[in-house]
Amino acid sequence: MRRIRRRLIPFLALLYLIAYLDRVNVGFAALQMNSALGLSSQVYGFGAGIFFLGYFLFEVPSNLALARVGARLWIARIAIVWGLVSIAMLFITGPRSFYAMRFLLGAAEAGFFPGIVLYFTYWFPAPDRARAIAHFSTASMAAGIVGAPLSGVLLSLRGAGGLDGWQWLFLVEGIPAVVLGIVALFYLTDRPEDAQWLPAEEKAWLIGAMRRERDALERPGASSVRTGLFDPMVWRLALSMFLVVTSGYGFSFFLPQIVKAFSGASDLAVGMWTAIPFLVAAIGMVSVATHSDRTGERRRHAAACAWLAAVGLTASSLLSAPAARFAALSIAAIGLYSFTPPFWSLPTAFLRGDGAAAGIGLINAVGNLGGFLGPYVMGWTKDATGDYLAGLRFLAAAAVVSGILVITARLKASRYRDGSASVALQRW
Repeated sequence: MRRIRRRLIPFLALLYLIAYLDRVNVGFAALQMNSALGLSSQVYGFGAGIFFLGYFLFEVPSNLALARVGARLWIARIAIVWGLVSIAMLFITGPRSFYAMRFLLGAAEAGFFPGIVLYFTYWFPAPDRARAIAHFSTASMAAGIVGAPLSGVLLSLRGAGGLDGWQWLFLVEGIPAVVLGIVALFYLTDRPEDAQWLPAEEKAWLIGAMRRERDALERPGASSVRTGLFDPMVWRLALSMFLVVTSGYGFSFFLPQIVKAFSGASDLAVGMWTAIPFLVAAIGMVSVATHSDRTGERRRHAAACAWLAAVGLTASSLLSAPAARFAALSIAAIGLYSFTPPFWSLPTAFLRGDGAAAGIGLINAVGNLGGFLGPYVMGWTKDATGDYLAGLRFLAAAAVVSGILVITARLKASRYRDGSASVALQRW
């Protein structure tokens, strides 16, 4: 598996880094863009979140298309189009154009993350999958670690070349997606059967292992689109994802402004400080995923992460000292981002084929609607109360309920045809 990890994960993680950066860099752009275009906190929160409405509408069709045409072509298409839309964000002039471009960016990026989760079911057996997803997902942390200081530097280019700092941010951070999308056409391989870079012995082992895993589970219908779309457990997981994403994007889209509000630091300094929560979250994510893979346990790991996020968000709304509030926000980041790897190992444990494509796409689509709710509530409460405290408490409550939904999902042992056991989710 080492050769496969080295071949796939670094490139896909780099793509995800750029995707996540292009998705959340609006949080840094807001430090200048809101005043330049006259956007209120509520307008900004609505526009930041409307990304996820476009994402929701095109998520499941995009994932089904990937399963049909292959990961290489479809991931390349997604990256090139989202890069072009991200660059075009520099032309927005007010609320309407802001809403339109954020919606288009969501539609363009739809299917990328669940497509990669589906892609990993072709390449990584179940015992290795959470760790693979974790290593891939740390790119979202790297986007914060690298992107926060980079965004701070780009914001300092105000007036250079006739562009404002926030316009430079969208231009410079959108170009890599187009370049990497073109590279993906030549670099990615759809399935192990097509991997000329994989030695014959390793290829035969992997093809056999993945075939046995697909065929062995005694769960009729697990590979049907109907199962993926209508299984009650899929919807339970989608609701849990919706709530934790509500917390996650409410947090990430407003983190630079929260840090700016209680620190009074410059845009460049805010960019530097904002990288720290993402750094500690990356360490936490890999540690949680490794422990989850080693123990084979998923539910308690995911629920504990959601509740840790709730503790951090609540503490940040109650503490007054800037250093203590910043530490609490870092704790929240660990919980919010470490939730992902053990969680995504749950649906891939009981869905296969088209059922996995549809189910994973549905969970991610419905879940990411929380990316609309979280920022909108944060913006609305900021305008209504003058601070972020009520919004942070709302995000904490959403994380608590998400953890409850995961921990109360019942599990059973599903038998393989060879007599060995695997854990799968029961219907509820």
